[in-house]
Amino acid sequence: MSGKVENPEIERLRRGFRTYLSLERSTSPNTVDAYERDAGKLLYFLSCRSVGIREVSEADIHEFMIELSENELSAVSRRRAMAGIRSFFRYLILEGVIEEDPTEMVTIPARPMRLPDALSVEEIDMMIGAIDYNKEEALRNHAILETLYGSGLRVSELTELRVSRLNLEDGWMIIEGKGSKQRMVPISDTSSRLIVEWLEQRGRMKIKPEAEDILFLNRRGGKMSRVMAFYIVRDLAREAGIRRKISPHTLRHSFATHLLEGGADLRVIQTLLGHESIATTEIYVHVDKSRLRNILETCHPHYRD
Repeated sequence: MSGKVENPEIERLRRGFRTYLSLERSTSPNTVDAYERDAGKLLYFLSCRSVGIREVSEADIHEFMIELSENELSAVSRRRAMAGIRSFFRYLILEGVIEEDPTEMVTIPARPMRLPDALSVEEIDMMIGAIDYNKEEALRNHAILETLYGSGLRVSELTELRVSRLNLEDGWMIIEGKGSKQRMVPISDTSSRLIVEWLEQRGRMKIKPEAEDILFLNRRGGKMSRVMAFYIVRDLAREAGIRRKISPHTLRHSFATHLLEGGADLRVIQTLLGHESIATTEIYVHVDKSRLRNILETCHPHYRD
């Protein structure tokens, strides 16, 4: 999770934060660099969701820490990130930019934090139904939604997806995940059909040379940004009447949750998501207590009548 926020005020605050750490707090150069990077990650995360620095809530900080956990950052790294972010918000209070610290009540447990609820199948269908096919980008957006939900991709994996790594005939694609590690992920029949249709439309576009092998393009024929993918998913959720915050990450979580609820083995889900550790998958996939009890009642002899 990285990127630059193209906002003069934000860049000024980042520079001021660095000066504050170095001169007023006498922080070591290495810690200054780390804290500035952590603040930059948070600012990029917020920009993807159109959350202004004066509008940040405790819930936004929780969601940011969840994303760090999903990126398989260790508990130690997450605690360090929170220390940097807290320092950043203290600086903003000193500067009079904000009045209250949204990190004040946020704690970092030893294990990753619980993720927000997944979308229901009905809600995903509502998002698909909200796509306006009178718009030129409708087919592309439909294919994006189905690919995110149907294959559980990270948003960065979606925007980096290559045409040359698709095998639509056999229903597979090669994904380059964290640390440039590749994995093969199945493509659903629905996704395959939409991608084929999108490729036909894409073939009529004037594509920029550097994006010739990129599957999903923006209107100008260039590579789609992560921010744009966030906006597409967010706007479709709003059009569908879903009021809580929805992002590509929500669709990835829904993919995993629905697989688990359907009886898929956790190791299979781990492979599909590209998690190195099964512990990440166990925390990432929300299993409610009632389902666990139902499994015990069905499978364990002492839970049966």
